Amino acid sequence: MAAEPVEPHDYDADPAFALHRGGKLEVRSTVPVRDNDDLALAYTPGVARVCSAIAEHPELAYDYTWTSKVVAVITDGTAVLGLGDIGPAAAMPVMEGKSLLFKEFAGVDSVPICLDCTDTDELVETITRLAPSFGGINLEDISAPRCFEIEDRLRAALDIPVFHDDQHGTAIVALAALRNASRLTGKPLAKMRAVLAGAGASGVAVSRILLNAGIGDIAVSDSKGLIHEGRDGLNPIKQMLARDTNRAGLKGSTEDALHGADVFIGLSGGTIREDCLDVMADDAIVFALSNPDPEIHPEIARRHARVVATGRSDFPNQINNVLAFPGVFRGALDVRAHTITEGMKLAAAGALADVVGDDVSEDYVIPSPFDERVAPAVTQAVADQARKEGVARL
Repeated sequence: MAAEPVEPHDYDADPAFALHRGGKLEVRSTVPVRDNDDLALAYTPGVARVCSAIAEHPELAYDYTWTSKVVAVITDGTAVLGLGDIGPAAAMPVMEGKSLLFKEFAGVDSVPICLDCTDTDELVETITRLAPSFGGINLEDISAPRCFEIEDRLRAALDIPVFHDDQHGTAIVALAALRNASRLTGKPLAKMRAVLAGAGASGVAVSRILLNAGIGDIAVSDSKGLIHEGRDGLNPIKQMLARDTNRAGLKGSTEDALHGADVFIGLSGGTIREDCLDVMADDAIVFALSNPDPEIHPEIARRHARVVATGRSDFPNQINNVLAFPGVFRGALDVRAHTITEGMKLAAAGALADVVGDDVSEDYVIPSPFDERVAPAVTQAVADQARKEGVARL
């Protein structure tokens, strides 16, 4: 079906449109083709010798093609930023942007791919068939709860890293910031009780990584209230959350659970009243991460909390995925890891937290995305952990 004609509009008057005209990426060659000798090596007949060798020894593809160092950035356009299900064509600017960040922050080459299918089986099959061309798969902006099954099935089917950044990138950065907030307030993670609003992709992943990091307890809420064992209507993902979280057995609303809580993490798109923060524990930590509008304005949150973080760049302590995913993939690709483990994510969070070091303060629990120490630190930690766990080929 032909696209409808675009009404006349001076889009380029907006600098965002002007920057995007023609896209944000291009492909460049890494070898010159100056004469027939170069052509004969780069293409036929020389290329045939390389192809024949790879056919006989498939592992040579890692050394003699770009496969081992290129990531596929894949979406179906069903959960794009805060825009929701806008489809694959409208998702491309975001996927291009993701590829741009891979390259700029960690030197990782990637290809943005927007798939025109939303069926879980079709997505898994399509991505599995694409996988031989890449050294890793970055899933992006795929709606929950489908995203959990899609990632799990791809991880089981493929021997290359598969990483849903909406889940794990957010989780890594949130844990890093919470580690430094813990250090600042003198409250060990093991003694903290957290309340997390939002049981979507990022909410589930943040809950999981905090449990793996040893947090004392965490209660998770969705639109119907706190998730707990025995609550009706829970899908399989929320049933697992009910089993593993909320050891205190709290019921009711997010606000109810905040009484005496040490940490609030918002990933819901909802709002929290100011008086709810007033009943939290002393030296409370508030991560209001919904974008573009946090669950509570950070200036209001600061009246009651020791440390406040948001997902926005115009306030201190931005929880930004770009602090994690470039270095995570760089580290995994450098050692040709066949997966990204929970231990590698924890190592990434630890390295990211350590970048802050002795400079930690209420307004500095997480480094800036433009801190040049970030990607190398995360890369090294991920690579070292991959070797330690035996998932590295190199």
